[in-house]
Amino acid sequence: MTDAKLPVPAAQYLRMSTEHQQYSLDNQSAAIQKYAECHGFTVVRTYSDPAKSGLSLKDRRGLCDLLQDVTGGNTDYKAILVYDVSRWGRFQDTDEAAHYEFLCKSAGVPIHYCAETFANDGSLPSSIMKALKRAMAGEYSRELGVKVIAGQRRLAELGFKQGGIPGYGFRRLLVSENCIPKQLLAHGEMKSIGTDRVILVPGPAGEIEEVREIFRKFTVDRLSFNAIARDLNQRGVPSVQNRRWTHSVIASLLSHPKYVGCNVFNRTTTRLGTAPVAVPTSDWVICPGAHEEIVDTKTFAQAQEIRAGRTVHKTNEQLLEGLRSLLALKGKLSNQIIDDSVEIPSSRTFWYRFGGLRRACELIGYDWKQKDRTTDEEMLLHLRSLLASHGRLSKPIIDTAPRLVSSHKLRRRFGRLDRAYELIGYDWRKDFSKAKRKT
Repeated sequence: MTDAKLPVPAAQYLRMSTEHQQYSLDNQSAAIQKYAECHGFTVVRTYSDPAKSGLSLKDRRGLCDLLQDVTGGNTDYKAILVYDVSRWGRFQDTDEAAHYEFLCKSAGVPIHYCAETFANDGSLPSSIMKALKRAMAGEYSRELGVKVIAGQRRLAELGFKQGGIPGYGFRRLLVSENCIPKQLLAHGEMKSIGTDRVILVPGPAGEIEEVREIFRKFTVDRLSFNAIARDLNQRGVPSVQNRRWTHSVIASLLSHPKYVGCNVFNRTTTRLGTAPVAVPTSDWVICPGAHEEIVDTKTFAQAQEIRAGRTVHKTNEQLLEGLRSLLALKGKLSNQIIDDSVEIPSSRTFWYRFGGLRRACELIGYDWKQKDRTTDEEMLLHLRSLLASHGRLSKPIIDTAPRLVSSHKLRRRFGRLDRAYELIGYDWRKDFSKAKRKT
Protein backbone atom coordinates (compact mmCIF):
# COMPACT_ATOMS: atom_id res chain seq x y z
CA MET A 1 0.00 0.00 0.00
CA THR A 2 1.48 3.45 -0.99
CA ASP A 3 1.12 6.58 1.16
CA ALA A 4 -1.10 9.34 -0.25
CA LYS A 5 0.89 12.32 -1.54
CA LEU A 6 0.89 15.15 1.01
CA PRO A 7 -0.44 18.53 -0.24
CA VAL A 8 2.15 21.25 -0.88
CA PRO A 9 1.88 24.17 1.59
CA ALA A 10 1.18 27.45 -0.21
CA ALA A 11 0.49 31.11 0.58
CA GLN A 12 -2.27 33.07 -1.13
CA TYR A 13 -2.00 36.72 -2.10
CA LEU A 14 -5.24 38.69 -2.42
CA ARG A 15 -5.67 42.26 -3.70
CA MET A 16 -8.77 44.28 -4.38
CA SER A 17 -8.99 47.91 -5.43
CA THR A 18 -12.48 49.31 -5.99
CA GLU A 19 -12.96 48.09 -9.52
CA HIS A 20 -15.39 45.17 -9.64
CA GLN A 21 -17.22 42.88 -7.23
CA GLN A 22 -15.79 39.90 -9.12
CA TYR A 23 -12.42 40.76 -7.60
CA SER A 24 -13.61 40.83 -3.97
CA LEU A 25 -11.28 39.14 -1.54
CA ASP A 26 -13.84 36.42 -0.80
CA ASN A 27 -14.26 35.59 -4.49
CA GLN A 28 -10.51 35.46 -5.02
CA SER A 29 -10.01 33.27 -1.97
CA ALA A 30 -12.74 30.85 -3.10
CA ALA A 31 -11.22 30.53 -6.57
CA ILE A 32 -7.76 29.99 -5.11
CA GLN A 33 -9.07 27.37 -2.71
CA LYS A 34 -10.66 25.46 -5.59
CA TYR A 35 -7.40 25.65 -7.57
CA ALA A 36 -5.44 24.42 -4.54
CA GLU A 37 -7.67 21.39 -4.09
CA CYS A 38 -7.35 20.44 -7.76
CA HIS A 39 -3.56 20.88 -7.93
CA GLY A 40 -2.43 19.43 -4.62
CA PHE A 41 -1.88 22.62 -2.57
CA THR A 42 -3.05 23.59 0.90
CA VAL A 43 -3.20 27.28 1.86
CA VAL A 44 -1.29 27.89 5.09
CA ARG A 45 -0.83 31.66 4.99
CA THR A 46 -2.66 34.66 3.55
CA TYR A 47 -1.32 38.06 2.48
CA SER A 48 -3.87 40.66 1.42
CA ASP A 49 -4.12 44.25 0.26
CA PRO A 50 -7.77 45.32 0.51
CA ALA A 51 -8.74 48.51 -1.34
CA LYS A 52 -5.23 49.05 -2.71
CA SER A 53 -4.24 50.13 -6.20
CA GLY A 54 -2.00 47.79 -8.14
CA LEU A 55 0.01 50.61 -9.74
CA SER A 56 2.87 50.58 -7.25
CA LEU A 57 4.39 48.60 -4.40
CA LYS A 58 4.87 51.25 -1.74
CA ASP A 59 1.32 51.27 -0.30
CA ARG A 60 0.73 47.51 -0.55
CA ARG A 61 1.68 46.26 2.88
CA GLY A 62 0.59 42.70 2.11
CA LEU A 63 2.81 42.31 -0.95
CA CYS A 64 5.72 44.00 0.82
CA ASP A 65 5.42 41.51 3.71
CA LEU A 66 5.22 38.59 1.27
CA LEU A 67 8.38 39.67 -0.58
CA GLN A 68 10.21 40.31 2.68
CA ASP A 69 9.31 36.87 4.04
CA VAL A 70 10.26 35.09 0.82
CA THR A 71 13.60 36.84 0.29
CA GLY A 72 14.41 36.48 4.00
CA GLY A 73 13.67 32.76 4.02
CA ASN A 74 10.89 33.18 6.57
CA THR A 75 8.41 30.89 4.82
CA ASP A 76 6.49 27.75 5.75
CA TYR A 77 5.15 27.37 2.20
CA LYS A 78 6.53 26.23 -1.14
CA ALA A 79 4.35 28.21 -3.57
CA ILE A 80 2.31 31.40 -3.89
CA LEU A 81 -1.22 31.32 -5.30
CA VAL A 82 -2.60 34.48 -6.95
CA TYR A 83 -6.00 34.84 -8.65
CA ASP A 84 -4.58 36.28 -11.90
CA VAL A 85 -1.80 38.45 -13.30
CA SER A 86 -3.69 41.71 -12.67
CA ARG A 87 -4.07 40.88 -8.96
CA TRP A 88 -0.28 40.67 -8.71
CA GLY A 89 -0.23 44.22 -9.99
CA ARG A 90 -1.07 46.69 -12.73
CA PHE A 91 2.47 48.06 -12.87
CA GLN A 92 3.06 50.52 -15.70
CA ASP A 93 6.48 48.96 -16.25
CA THR A 94 6.00 45.25 -16.96
CA ASP A 95 9.58 44.62 -15.88
CA GLU A 96 8.62 45.65 -12.33
CA ALA A 97 5.98 42.93 -12.10
CA ALA A 98 8.46 40.43 -13.55
CA HIS A 99 11.12 41.51 -11.04
CA TYR A 100 8.93 40.82 -8.00
CA GLU A 101 7.94 37.43 -9.44
CA PHE A 102 11.59 36.61 -10.11
CA LEU A 103 12.49 37.35 -6.47
CA CYS A 104 10.00 34.71 -5.38
CA LYS A 105 11.02 32.14 -8.02
CA SER A 106 14.74 32.54 -7.28
CA ALA A 107 14.00 31.90 -3.58
CA GLY A 108 12.37 28.60 -4.53
CA VAL A 109 8.78 29.80 -4.11
CA PRO A 110 7.10 29.93 -7.58
CA ILE A 111 3.88 31.80 -8.31
CA HIS A 112 0.74 30.13 -9.70
CA TYR A 113 -1.96 32.24 -11.37
CA CYS A 114 -5.15 30.36 -10.58
CA ALA A 115 -7.64 31.98 -13.00
CA GLU A 116 -5.39 32.22 -16.05
CA THR A 117 -5.68 29.84 -19.02
CA PHE A 118 -1.94 29.16 -19.11
CA ALA A 119 0.35 27.39 -16.67
CA ASN A 120 3.15 29.53 -15.26
CA ASP A 121 5.76 26.90 -16.11
CA GLY A 122 8.39 29.00 -17.88
CA SER A 123 7.60 27.64 -21.35
CA LEU A 124 7.68 29.97 -24.35
CA PRO A 125 3.88 30.11 -24.86
CA SER A 126 3.41 30.71 -21.12
CA SER A 127 6.04 33.48 -21.04
CA ILE A 128 4.48 35.23 -24.06
CA MET A 129 0.97 35.07 -22.58
CA LYS A 130 2.19 36.32 -19.18
CA ALA A 131 4.04 39.27 -20.74
CA LEU A 132 0.92 40.13 -22.75
CA LYS A 133 -1.28 39.91 -19.67
CA ARG A 134 1.06 42.21 -17.73
CA ALA A 135 0.96 44.78 -20.54
CA MET A 136 -2.85 44.50 -20.70
CA ALA A 137 -3.11 44.98 -16.91
CA GLY A 138 -1.09 48.20 -17.12
CA GLU A 139 -3.01 49.40 -20.16
CA TYR A 140 -6.31 48.81 -18.37
CA SER A 141 -5.25 51.30 -15.69
CA ARG A 142 -4.24 53.84 -18.31
CA GLU A 143 -7.55 53.53 -20.17
CA LEU A 144 -9.53 53.62 -16.95
CA GLY A 145 -7.66 56.76 -15.88
CA VAL A 146 -8.61 58.53 -19.11
CA LYS A 147 -12.28 57.63 -18.64
CA VAL A 148 -12.31 58.69 -14.99
CA ILE A 149 -10.69 62.04 -15.77
CA ALA A 150 -13.19 62.68 -18.57
CA GLY A 151 -16.09 62.00 -16.19
CA GLN A 152 -14.61 64.20 -13.49
CA ARG A 153 -14.07 67.05 -15.94
CA ARG A 154 -17.71 66.89 -17.03
CA LEU A 155 -18.98 66.99 -13.42
CA ALA A 156 -16.53 69.77 -12.52
CA GLU A 157 -17.84 71.86 -15.39
CA LEU A 158 -21.28 71.53 -13.79
CA GLY A 159 -19.94 72.95 -10.51
CA PHE A 160 -19.53 69.75 -8.47
CA LYS A 161 -16.40 69.25 -6.38
CA GLN A 162 -14.27 66.26 -7.38
CA GLY A 163 -12.57 65.07 -4.20
CA GLY A 164 -10.05 66.71 -1.90
CA ILE A 165 -10.46 68.86 1.19
CA PRO A 166 -12.67 71.96 0.93
CA GLY A 167 -9.99 74.38 2.12
CA TYR A 168 -10.03 77.11 4.75
CA GLY A 169 -13.31 79.01 4.88
CA PHE A 170 -15.37 76.32 3.11
CA ARG A 171 -17.26 73.14 3.93
CA ARG A 172 -18.50 70.28 1.73
CA LEU A 173 -22.25 69.89 1.26
CA LEU A 174 -23.70 66.58 0.05
CA VAL A 175 -26.52 67.02 -2.46
CA SER A 176 -28.68 64.64 -4.46
CA GLU A 177 -28.48 64.32 -8.24
CA ASN A 178 -31.21 67.00 -8.35
CA CYS A 179 -29.06 69.32 -6.16
CA ILE A 180 -31.29 68.89 -3.10
CA PRO A 181 -29.09 69.51 0.01
CA LYS A 182 -28.62 66.50 2.27
CA GLN A 183 -25.93 67.15 4.89
CA LEU A 184 -22.54 68.72 5.57
CA LEU A 185 -19.69 66.25 5.29
CA ALA A 186 -17.14 66.18 8.10
CA HIS A 187 -13.44 65.69 7.44
CA GLY A 188 -12.87 62.19 6.05
CA GLU A 189 -16.56 61.50 5.33
CA MET A 190 -17.48 60.38 1.81
CA LYS A 191 -20.70 60.05 -0.12
CA SER A 192 -22.28 56.58 -0.04
CA ILE A 193 -24.55 56.84 -3.11
CA GLY A 194 -22.92 57.03 -6.53
CA THR A 195 -25.40 59.54 -7.94
CA ASP A 196 -24.95 62.01 -5.06
CA ARG A 197 -22.75 65.05 -5.61
CA VAL A 198 -20.68 67.43 -3.46
CA ILE A 199 -20.57 71.21 -3.63
CA LEU A 200 -18.75 73.85 -1.59
CA VAL A 201 -20.52 76.18 0.83
CA PRO A 202 -19.09 78.96 3.05
CA GLY A 203 -17.84 77.71 6.42
CA PRO A 204 -17.97 79.31 9.88
CA ALA A 205 -18.20 83.11 10.08
CA GLY A 206 -14.85 83.28 11.89
CA GLU A 207 -13.03 81.54 9.04
CA ILE A 208 -14.74 83.71 6.42
CA GLU A 209 -13.63 86.84 8.26
CA GLU A 210 -10.05 85.55 8.50
CA VAL A 211 -9.98 84.86 4.75
CA ARG A 212 -11.11 88.39 3.98
CA GLU A 213 -8.54 89.76 6.44
CA ILE A 214 -5.77 87.76 4.74
CA PHE A 215 -6.70 89.28 1.38
CA ARG A 216 -6.86 92.75 2.96
CA LYS A 217 -3.42 92.43 4.55
CA PHE A 218 -1.98 91.27 1.26
CA THR A 219 -3.61 93.82 -1.05
CA VAL A 220 -3.85 96.87 1.26
CA ASP A 221 -1.12 96.45 3.90
CA ARG A 222 1.12 94.68 1.34
CA LEU A 223 2.34 92.12 3.87
CA SER A 224 4.35 89.15 2.64
CA PHE A 225 3.11 85.54 2.77
CA ASN A 226 5.40 84.81 5.70
CA ALA A 227 4.35 87.91 7.61
CA ILE A 228 0.67 86.96 7.26
CA ALA A 229 1.38 83.37 8.32
CA ARG A 230 3.39 84.57 11.32
CA ASP A 231 0.55 86.84 12.45
CA LEU A 232 -2.01 84.02 12.20
CA ASN A 233 0.21 81.62 14.14
CA GLN A 234 0.91 84.18 16.86
CA ARG A 235 -2.82 84.75 17.30
CA GLY A 236 -3.39 80.99 17.50
CA VAL A 237 -5.65 80.80 14.44
CA PRO A 238 -5.65 77.15 13.28
CA SER A 239 -5.17 76.38 9.61
CA VAL A 240 -6.86 73.52 7.73
CA GLN A 241 -6.95 70.38 9.91
CA ASN A 242 -5.56 72.46 12.82
CA ARG A 243 -2.14 72.83 11.23
CA ARG A 244 0.18 75.82 11.31
CA TRP A 245 0.07 78.51 8.68
CA THR A 246 3.00 78.51 6.28
CA HIS A 247 4.22 80.46 3.27
CA SER A 248 2.80 77.87 0.86
CA VAL A 249 -0.60 77.70 2.60
CA ILE A 250 -1.03 81.48 2.35
CA ALA A 251 0.17 81.48 -1.27
CA SER A 252 -2.34 78.77 -2.19
CA LEU A 253 -5.21 80.53 -0.41
CA LEU A 254 -4.53 83.85 -2.14
CA SER A 255 -4.39 82.23 -5.59
CA HIS A 256 -7.35 79.84 -5.48
CA PRO A 257 -10.37 80.93 -7.59
CA LYS A 258 -12.79 79.10 -5.27
CA TYR A 259 -12.79 82.19 -3.03
CA VAL A 260 -14.61 84.11 -5.79
CA GLY A 261 -17.18 81.34 -6.29
CA CYS A 262 -15.44 79.26 -8.96
CA ASN A 263 -15.30 75.49 -8.87
CA VAL A 264 -11.80 74.50 -10.03
CA PHE A 265 -10.55 71.10 -11.14
CA ASN A 266 -7.28 69.79 -12.61
CA ARG A 267 -4.90 72.28 -10.95
CA THR A 268 -2.50 69.37 -10.36
CA THR A 269 -2.35 65.82 -11.64
CA THR A 270 -1.21 62.59 -9.98
CA ARG A 271 -2.17 60.11 -12.66
CA LEU A 272 -1.01 56.49 -12.50
CA GLY A 273 0.67 56.87 -9.14
CA THR A 274 3.11 59.58 -10.22
CA ALA A 275 4.15 62.53 -8.05
CA PRO A 276 1.86 65.59 -8.16
CA VAL A 277 2.55 67.83 -11.17
CA ALA A 278 1.27 71.38 -11.57
CA VAL A 279 -1.03 71.84 -14.56
CA PRO A 280 -0.89 75.04 -16.67
CA THR A 281 -3.68 77.48 -15.89
CA SER A 282 -4.97 77.15 -19.44
CA ASP A 283 -5.79 73.47 -18.76
CA TRP A 284 -7.75 74.07 -15.53
CA VAL A 285 -11.46 73.27 -15.51
CA ILE A 286 -13.22 76.33 -14.06
CA CYS A 287 -16.94 76.73 -13.42
CA PRO A 288 -17.74 80.36 -12.41
CA GLY A 289 -20.59 80.96 -9.99
CA ALA A 290 -20.62 77.38 -8.72
CA HIS A 291 -21.02 78.50 -5.11
CA GLU A 292 -21.17 81.62 -2.96
CA GLU A 293 -18.07 83.81 -3.06
CA ILE A 294 -16.13 84.84 0.04
CA VAL A 295 -13.95 87.53 -1.57
CA ASP A 296 -15.10 90.02 -4.20
CA THR A 297 -13.71 89.71 -7.72
CA LYS A 298 -11.89 93.06 -7.64
CA THR A 299 -9.92 92.18 -4.49
CA PHE A 300 -9.04 88.74 -5.85
CA ALA A 301 -7.83 90.20 -9.15
CA GLN A 302 -5.70 92.73 -7.28
CA ALA A 303 -4.14 89.93 -5.24
CA GLN A 304 -3.22 88.04 -8.42
CA GLU A 305 -1.65 91.15 -9.91
CA ILE A 306 0.48 91.67 -6.80
CA ARG A 307 1.53 88.00 -6.74
CA ALA A 308 2.53 88.08 -10.39
CA GLY A 309 4.49 91.30 -9.90
CA ARG A 310 6.43 89.90 -6.97
CA THR A 311 7.68 86.60 -8.34
CA VAL A 312 6.21 84.81 -11.29
CA HIS A 313 7.27 87.09 -14.12
CA LYS A 314 10.52 88.38 -12.61
CA THR A 315 13.81 87.34 -14.14
CA ASN A 316 16.76 86.22 -12.03
CA GLU A 317 18.44 89.58 -12.59
CA GLN A 318 15.31 91.42 -11.39
CA LEU A 319 15.28 89.31 -8.23
CA LEU A 320 18.97 90.05 -7.61
CA GLU A 321 18.39 93.77 -8.21
CA GLY A 322 15.65 93.72 -5.57
CA LEU A 323 18.07 91.97 -3.21
CA ARG A 324 20.68 94.70 -3.83
CA SER A 325 18.13 97.42 -3.05
CA LEU A 326 17.14 95.69 0.17
CA LEU A 327 20.81 95.35 1.18
CA ALA A 328 21.36 99.06 0.54
CA LEU A 329 18.32 99.88 2.67
CA LYS A 330 19.00 97.53 5.61
CA GLY A 331 22.78 97.29 5.52
CA LYS A 332 22.64 93.50 5.85
CA LEU A 333 20.57 90.51 4.71
CA SER A 334 18.96 87.54 6.46
CA ASN A 335 16.02 85.19 5.95
CA GLN A 336 13.96 87.28 8.38
CA ILE A 337 14.76 90.60 6.67
CA ILE A 338 13.87 89.21 3.24
CA ASP A 339 10.64 87.55 4.41
CA ASP A 340 9.49 90.76 6.13
CA SER A 341 10.08 92.85 3.02
CA VAL A 342 7.07 93.52 0.78
CA GLU A 343 9.16 94.68 -2.17
CA ILE A 344 10.79 91.34 -3.02
CA PRO A 345 9.69 87.67 -2.89
CA SER A 346 10.27 85.45 0.13
CA SER A 347 13.61 83.83 0.91
CA ARG A 348 12.17 80.53 -0.38
CA THR A 349 12.01 81.99 -3.88
CA PHE A 350 15.74 82.64 -3.82
CA TRP A 351 16.29 79.04 -2.75
CA TYR A 352 14.28 77.82 -5.75
CA ARG A 353 15.90 80.16 -8.28
CA PHE A 354 19.54 80.09 -7.15
CA GLY A 355 19.89 76.91 -5.11
CA GLY A 356 20.22 78.78 -1.82
CA LEU A 357 20.04 82.23 -0.32
CA ARG A 358 23.79 82.26 0.27
CA ARG A 359 24.37 81.71 -3.44
CA ALA A 360 22.04 84.59 -4.31
CA CYS A 361 23.94 86.85 -1.90
CA GLU A 362 27.25 85.85 -3.48
CA LEU A 363 25.90 86.89 -6.89
CA ILE A 364 25.32 90.47 -5.63
CA GLY A 365 28.71 90.58 -3.90
CA TYR A 366 27.43 90.16 -0.34
CA ASP A 367 29.47 87.83 1.86
CA TRP A 368 26.86 85.83 3.78
CA LYS A 369 29.51 84.59 6.22
CA GLN A 370 30.39 88.15 7.16
CA LYS A 371 26.89 89.48 7.79
CA ASP A 372 28.29 91.40 10.78
CA ARG A 373 30.30 94.14 9.08
CA THR A 374 31.06 96.07 12.27
CA THR A 375 34.80 96.84 12.36
CA ASP A 376 37.07 96.27 15.38
CA GLU A 377 37.36 100.03 15.87
CA GLU A 378 33.55 100.45 15.88
CA MET A 379 33.19 97.69 18.46
CA LEU A 380 35.84 99.18 20.74
CA LEU A 381 34.35 102.67 20.35
CA HIS A 382 30.97 101.25 21.39
CA LEU A 383 32.58 99.62 24.44
CA ARG A 384 34.12 102.96 25.47
CA SER A 385 30.71 104.60 25.14
CA LEU A 386 29.14 101.94 27.38
CA LEU A 387 31.95 102.38 29.91
CA ALA A 388 31.43 106.15 29.99
CA SER A 389 27.67 105.68 30.49
CA HIS A 390 27.79 102.99 33.20
CA GLY A 391 31.18 103.55 34.79
CA ARG A 392 31.94 99.87 34.44
CA LEU A 393 31.43 96.98 32.03
CA SER A 394 29.91 93.53 32.40
CA LYS A 395 28.28 90.92 30.20
CA PRO A 396 24.67 91.96 31.15
CA ILE A 397 25.46 95.63 30.40
CA ILE A 398 26.87 94.76 26.97
CA ASP A 399 24.06 92.37 26.00
CA THR A 400 21.21 94.70 27.02
CA ALA A 401 22.68 97.68 25.16
CA PRO A 402 21.71 98.52 21.57
CA ARG A 403 22.87 95.56 19.51
CA LEU A 404 25.86 97.05 17.74
CA VAL A 405 27.91 94.45 19.60
CA SER A 406 27.24 91.61 22.00
CA SER A 407 29.43 89.61 24.36
CA HIS A 408 29.24 86.75 21.86
CA LYS A 409 30.49 88.97 19.01
CA LEU A 410 33.29 90.35 21.16
CA ARG A 411 34.49 86.86 22.09
CA ARG A 412 34.35 85.81 18.48
CA ARG A 413 36.30 88.86 17.31
CA PHE A 414 38.87 89.24 20.15
CA GLY A 415 39.02 85.74 21.62
CA ARG A 416 37.72 86.76 25.07
CA LEU A 417 36.02 89.71 26.78
CA ASP A 418 38.94 90.76 28.97
CA ARG A 419 41.11 91.10 25.84
CA ALA A 420 38.61 93.64 24.46
CA TYR A 421 38.63 95.42 27.84
CA GLU A 422 42.43 95.66 27.72
CA LEU A 423 42.30 97.26 24.28
CA ILE A 424 40.20 100.17 25.62
CA GLY A 425 42.29 100.42 28.81
CA TYR A 426 39.61 99.09 31.15
CA ASP A 427 40.79 97.09 34.20
CA TRP A 428 37.79 94.86 34.91
CA ARG A 429 39.57 93.17 37.87
CA LYS A 430 39.73 96.48 39.75
CA ASP A 431 35.96 97.06 39.50
CA PHE A 432 35.32 93.45 40.41
CA SER A 433 37.44 93.79 43.58
CA LYS A 434 35.56 96.98 44.58
CA ALA A 435 32.19 95.31 44.15
CA LYS A 436 33.38 92.32 46.17
CA ARG A 437 34.58 94.51 49.08
CA LYS A 438 31.21 96.29 49.20
CA THR A 439 29.37 93.00 49.58
